[in-house]
Amino acid sequence: MNVIIIDDDPFVCISLKTILQSDPEIQVTATGNSGEEALQLCGHGMPDILLMDIQMGGISGLEAGERLLRQYPDAKILFLTTFSDNEYIVRALRIGAKGYLIKQEIETIIPALKAVMSGQSVFGSEIVTKLPSLMNHRRSMDFSSFGINDREMEVMELVANGFNNKEIAEKLYLSEGTVRNYLSTILDKLSLRDRTQLAVFYYKNLE
Repeated sequence: MNVIIIDDDPFVCISLKTILQSDPEIQVTATGNSGEEALQLCGHGMPDILLMDIQMGGISGLEAGERLLRQYPDAKILFLTTFSDNEYIVRALRIGAKGYLIKQEIETIIPALKAVMSGQSVFGSEIVTKLPSLMNHRRSMDFSSFGINDREMEVMELVANGFNNKEIAEKLYLSEGTVRNYLSTILDKLSLRDRTQLAVFYYKNLE
């Protein structure tokens, strides 16, 4: 997989390149130090994945990511930052980023890149635990347009709020097997792979 690294600290870029290229499946094709450079480099050819910091001088990573995704809707952007600010996480979700990792979780970067490459969305453990508290619960999207009925909506909301199958079964007075069936049906209807993707989908579509 081809990766471009964007970080305003040149030392971080060098370190990340060394770490990533220790894996034979990953080739770092370019590095840059600003949102402007991200736009320029990707303008010459989108990499398989753009690994980008958020807070940078000039155009921020989020702004660069939003511009790129407007132009290249299928672009895979993975944010890697020291900041877990709520507003950053929410905006990353809204613009369609494929992931949001914290730099302290350095050991997760290579597995995250491979997961994103395979079509998954990846959010660090700290980010996943914060999702339910980040978003209010007013629905801005009619999930019925995906064939999601009221009961499936209840299951989806509970999954998004971190409940496991046993807890969902207890809350909705269902068997765990029925909950598993509902979850499988929901994932099929939304063409999603797992609970994490379902939670991300849910929160991306709330105001």
